[in-house]
Amino acid sequence: MRRTESLRALVRETTLEPGDLILPLFICPGEGVRKPIGSMPGVFNLSVDEAVREAEAAAGLGIGGLLLFGLPETKDEQATGAWADDGIVQQALRAMKKSSAAKKLVFMADVCLCEYTSHGHCGTIREGREGWEVDNDPSLELLAKTASSLARAGADVVAPSDMMDGRVAAIRRVLDKDGCANTPILSYASKFASSFYGPFREAADSAPQFGDRRSYQMDGANAREAMREIELDLGEGADMILMKPAMPYLDIVRAARERFDVPMGAYQVSGEYSMLQAAFERGWLDRDRAMLESLVGIRRAGADFIVTYFALEAARKLMQRS
Repeated sequence: MRRTESLRALVRETTLEPGDLILPLFICPGEGVRKPIGSMPGVFNLSVDEAVREAEAAAGLGIGGLLLFGLPETKDEQATGAWADDGIVQQALRAMKKSSAAKKLVFMADVCLCEYTSHGHCGTIREGREGWEVDNDPSLELLAKTASSLARAGADVVAPSDMMDGRVAAIRRVLDKDGCANTPILSYASKFASSFYGPFREAADSAPQFGDRRSYQMDGANAREAMREIELDLGEGADMILMKPAMPYLDIVRAARERFDVPMGAYQVSGEYSMLQAAFERGWLDRDRAMLESLVGIRRAGADFIVTYFALEAARKLMQRS
């Protein structure tokens, strides 16, 4: 049954198609900007006009959608750029909705405050018993305002990644109140405090100015807690869930797939991408085979779709094979 490619294809259990892939984009101010990200070869900070071109390229390859992140011109403690009507991602969404890609892609918008706060944390902060701490409940209002602003600007899906308790319920209430009742919520339901996010923080200029995020992102040792977090978010109204990171947490992806019958994605995060790119540059791994194998493994674990920086490259390779 393995003797020829046609036999292998006939009995193959897991498939990977361009439509299973979601491309993350980092939107920045300016015009004609395509700034390389040093730690992520082949990934760029893009101005709105360049992001529209990237969206059109993604649509032409049959990619399933985009996940948008923003780099604002200025930052403050209230993350004003995240929920402003003229925020950078809001501008990109309006422009993309007018492009030829509009009917072919699902536009997902990340909902978090870390790229927009002057301190780099995912919520507002306060003085606590042991120094600073994230102030969960006041952060919910800002996250809900952000989600509503993005939905009204054209986001097909809002994707809260902040890991504040109660954020899904708060976002659902405000979306419904603001006339966005049909906008689905893709919750980063089990986002782990991971060292594999390092390159992303360069790309999104979102590194914390002090401390770290382990007080609100999940402990990587806790699988059962991950299931509880997912169950809570679904109970609050999440329509889909996203697992992050992917490769070091494939057991979590599999456990969630077996337990929850909802659409589920996994995020092949920046560190996973950069690690593979470093091996490719040194000739240690076959580029095409390793790239596609890493993505098939995530699909096999149970992800319905994959957020990956390889989306364009992988889609081209898959189209060549079809």
